[in-house]
Parts: sequence; C-alpha cells; structure tokens
Amino acid sequence: MVEQMQIRLPEFKRGCHLITSYLTANLNNLPEKGIVNVFIQHTSAGLTINENADPSVRDDFEYILNHIIPENLKGYTHTLEGSDDMPAHIKASIIGQSITIPIINGRLGFGTWQGLYLCEFRNFGGPRKLVVTVYH
Repeated sequence: MVEQMQIRLPEFKRGCHLITSYLTANLNNLPEKGIVNVFIQHTSAGLTINENADPSVRDDFEYILNHIIPENLKGYTHTLEGSDDMPAHIKASIIGQSITIPIINGRLGFGTWQGLYLCEFRNFGGPRKLVVTVYH
C-alpha cells in the first residue's frame, strides 16, 4: 500500500533548518514497518539528515557550503535571478532533493541524534513544498 501527501513548509531564511517536527506532525498512523520518502519540489533547496542536537552543526553546514560554492564567481552564466541563484542550484544538486527513512515499530527510524534538515540556499526562497510518500 502507498500513501502520499504534500506538506507546505513556511518560508525559512537562508541556512539549514531542522524540520523533523513538520514531518512527524503530518504523519499519522504509520505502519509497523515500511519506508517514508520525502522529496522537495524545488531546485534551489535540498534535504539532508544529520545531527539534531547541536545547532552549531547548521551554521557549519552553511559556512562550508558557501566556502565550497561561493556567490559571484565570474564564470557563472545563470545570473538573472540574483547572485545566490546559481550557487543555490549547485548546492541543491550536491545535497539532494530526496530522503528515504525506514519505519521501525510504527515510528520514523531516525538514530538518536538524527533529524531532517531543509537546506535553504536562496536568500528569499519562499515557502517550500515536500511530497511525502509512505510505503507499507
């Protein structure tokens, strides 16, 4: 059996934001076992799973991604939407748009220190949409 829903996230500022609570608030009556796939329908934001305890992890993600993929490189040709746009597309491709999480005993199978992050790579990305598919 397959169930699918869309979750609309509020607008987040640029950076990495823990969104596990948005996901769990929208998932009711999970099966004992299965898989949840979360897909973001955007090309300038991504999803990742990482440490959920220390907020400095989020700052370090933002720092290193900006260091590796800076804005305003002279070689960028896709620049009409602002200096953050092309770097946002590259970051989204590197981080990815889809996450798969096992369902264990009716709950999302995150490890003790794991959480789901929205990585917002635009200065003004707007609200983001997630497609969540639950496989029983």
